[in-house]
Amino acid sequence: MYRPIPSPGWTLGWTWAKKEVIWSMVGAEAIDQGDCSDFKTNIPHSCERSPAIIDLLPGRVPENQQFPGCCKGGVLSSHGLDKVAAFQVRVGHSGTSRKTVRVPKRFYLLGPGASYACGSAIVVPPSVFLSDDGRRKTRAMMTWTVTCTYSPMLVSKNPNCCVSLSSFYNPKITPCSNCACGCKLKLNCTKRGSETSTDSKPNSVANGEAQPLQCTQHMCPIQVHWHFKVNYRKYWRVKVTITNLNYWMNYSHWNLVLQHPNLNNVVRVFNFTYKPLLFHSLNESGVLYGSELFMGARNGGNVHSEMILGKDEEFRLDGGWGFPRKIYFNGDECLMPSPDSYPFLPKPPNNNGVLYGLKYGSELLMGARNGGNVHSEMILGKDEKEFRLDGGWGFPRKVYFNGDECLMPSPDSYPFLPKLPSIIQPSLFAAALLFILLAFSSF
Repeated sequence: MYRPIPSPGWTLGWTWAKKEVIWSMVGAEAIDQGDCSDFKTNIPHSCERSPAIIDLLPGRVPENQQFPGCCKGGVLSSHGLDKVAAFQVRVGHSGTSRKTVRVPKRFYLLGPGASYACGSAIVVPPSVFLSDDGRRKTRAMMTWTVTCTYSPMLVSKNPNCCVSLSSFYNPKITPCSNCACGCKLKLNCTKRGSETSTDSKPNSVANGEAQPLQCTQHMCPIQVHWHFKVNYRKYWRVKVTITNLNYWMNYSHWNLVLQHPNLNNVVRVFNFTYKPLLFHSLNESGVLYGSELFMGARNGGNVHSEMILGKDEEFRLDGGWGFPRKIYFNGDECLMPSPDSYPFLPKPPNNNGVLYGLKYGSELLMGARNGGNVHSEMILGKDEKEFRLDGGWGFPRKVYFNGDECLMPSPDSYPFLPKLPSIIQPSLFAAALLFILLAFSSF
C-alpha cells in the first residue's frame, strides 16, 4: 500500500481462459502482438494467450488514445497520493453473456526490483457507469477484482533499510546493526571519497539487480536516523534524517511510514507532507511524503525533516519511549536496533552530587538587537558529604541549549577558590615582635 512503483514502471499480465484476443487498447499497450496470422483483415492489437501490458509514456499519446489515470510511464505513487493507473481493453472472442465470459487466470504484477504475489480473480457485483450528464446508469457485463501483495521475501531475505537513534540527553549514538542488510555487497562497495569508481552507471541498476553502495558497517541502501532533539514544556521535537547510500538509485516518489504512540498529537512537520494513518480507530502511525527528488549517494543522498509533537499523559523520557516502534521506507520495514542498545536517559549515580535536570523558558528569548538575555536563579540544598568550594565542584558538568551541547571552558581556566597565604610560624612571629620592642626601648 505504501510502496510506489518507480520508472520504468509496472507490468501487468494474465492468461486468457479461452482464445480471447485484444482488439484495441486505450491508455496502455501490450508488449507483444503475438501470432495474429488467423486474421486477414481487422488485425487485433494482441493475440497473445498471456499478454503483458505496460503503461504509455507521458507526453507522447494523442488525446483519443488516453484514458483517465494512464500515461505516466508506469510510475505509480503510494497510498495517499496519485496511486491510480487505468486503461481500457476491447476484448474479442470472449462471449456475449455472463455465462459465456470466462475470468482470466494467473494474474501477475511486476515492478523494478519488486515482486508481487497475485491471488485469483474474484467475481464481484458489476461496475456501474454514469453518463456524462449523470442522469443515466449502465452496468458492466461482468466485474472481477484481483489483489496483488508485495512480498519482500520474494525479493530479498535481508532488509533494505535500517534505523539509528540518538537523543539530546545522552551523548551515545545507537548505530544500525552490523550487517543489518547483509554483507554480501561489502566486497564490491565504494568507500566514501572514492566515488570515481561509480562514474559509469551499470545497466542492471534500472532492473534492481545491482546496487553500488557506499561502504558502511550495516550495508543498507537506506538509513533512517531518529534524533530526539528538544524537550519543551508542552512539546517535544524530533529530527528524522534519511540517507540514500546507493550511488545510482534516485527516488522520485517515496514515503516514510512511522509508528509511535504520540503521533496522535502532531503539531507541525517541516519539509515533508505528513498524513496520519488510522488503523482500527488508533492514530499511532503517520506517513511522510517527499515532494523533491531523493538523490543517491553520489549527489548528497540526504533529506531530513523535523516534527513537533504535543505532550500527553503518556510522555516520558525514560525507557526509550521517545523512539519509534517501527519505520517503513517505501513499504519495506526497516531493521530497528536492539532495544537494550537505545540511548536511554542516564541515571544519576548514587555516590556523587551530579544534577540532571531541564530548565524551560516560558518567555520569548529575543535576539541581541532586543536585549537577548534571560536569567534564572536556583537554590540547592547542600550535601554535607559531597559539597565543597574547591576544585570547581560548584560548576556544571555539561549544559545543553535546545538539545545542542554547549562547549565548556577548559577545566584549568575555572575560577577556582583562591588559596590562602601560608600561616606565619609562631616562633618567627615572636622573634619579630621582640625585635620591634627592643627597637622602641632604645629610644
